[in-house]
Amino acid sequence: MNRRIDITLTVNGERVSRSVDTRLHLIDFLRTELGLTGAHTACEHGVCGACTVRLDGDPVRGCLVMAASLDGSVVETIEGLSDSGEIRDLQEAFVARNAAQCGYCTPGMLVTAADILTQAPNASREEIREHISGNYCRCTGYQAIVDAVEDVLKSRRKSEAA
Repeated sequence: MNRRIDITLTVNGERVSRSVDTRLHLIDFLRTELGLTGAHTACEHGVCGACTVRLDGDPVRGCLVMAASLDGSVVETIEGLSDSGEIRDLQEAFVARNAAQCGYCTPGMLVTAADILTQAPNASREEIREHISGNYCRCTGYQAIVDAVEDVLKSRRKSEAA
């Protein structure tokens, strides 16, 4: 039985209306229906974090959310966060610290890291590690990622103090 449902949501600031299969996951909707391929499909069980996007302001695993449930929601992908400039400093820190080696985990890692920048601007290294612990990275050993996030937190605090 193939059931479809009509949804209207906002993706990266643009209103989108589609008829979607009730079994379609958010990550597949973004990639196949909208051509937003920044977030990656990997484990498809919500474990690795490669498919992390922002849903109504919170990071979520795109492989665990059904697109049909998103009517009226706001979704932000790595493309939207990049294009808006919101994470420019974080992206630059990832490059400077070599925190994006193969790059497969990077989009999801950046979305998750962006969350700690706003939710915990005084986070310690241990809190950064805890916050990104649900995102797997096989290349960096996480040290460079933690360094990059810590650099941005310090830089933003310094800017606010000035």
